[in-house]
Amino acid sequence: MVQAVIWDFGGVLTSSPFEAFNRFEAELGLEKDFIRRINATDPDTNAWALFERSEISLDEFDEKFAAEAKRLGADIRGRQIIELLAGDIRPEMVEALKRCKAKFKVGCITNNVSAGEGAGMARSADKAAAVQEVMDLFDHVIESSKIGIRKPDPRIYEMACSELGVAPADAVYLDDLGINLKPAKALGMHTIKVLNAAQALEELEAAVGFPLR
Repeated sequence: MVQAVIWDFGGVLTSSPFEAFNRFEAELGLEKDFIRRINATDPDTNAWALFERSEISLDEFDEKFAAEAKRLGADIRGRQIIELLAGDIRPEMVEALKRCKAKFKVGCITNNVSAGEGAGMARSADKAAAVQEVMDLFDHVIESSKIGIRKPDPRIYEMACSELGVAPADAVYLDDLGINLKPAKALGMHTIKVLNAAQALEELEAAVGFPLR
């Protein structure tokens, strides 16, 4: 029985940063998903992982990411990547969040970094305000940059369920990355991989048993 719906933020409630990565790669003449390949190399100890756990500063991330990119044959600074992170809010997903909130507890688990404004790492005050309106809907928000733990560490899902007062088996979790869904599923959560808004809402409606659009 569903008692809580827990959401990733970027790529779920907003457009995927990977779309911005791909546009940037195309501009530089790099292969598609080159940035994701950098981030998949040494995934627990690379620049991205360290920054999401707030173990290094933005300046250190800038240098370390540049070195990792150079080893794979590209000249990319970490600060350039940070500029690409803040996606656009998906209004249909926010509406679904509001409808879920009317019946269940709702939470958010987001891997983010200490850059930009707010949890969504917005690049402008207007976007930061819009993101904050969404964040205010949640009963509890977990940010990797604040707690020093990042997905897919199982502890972060356990923490979310504990804060919401629900068993993992009674929670639905949405994320756009399969690697982040695996530990949630192993804990007993009902997981939904978000490919696009329409597909995600169809699966979430099936899970909760009522319309979200």
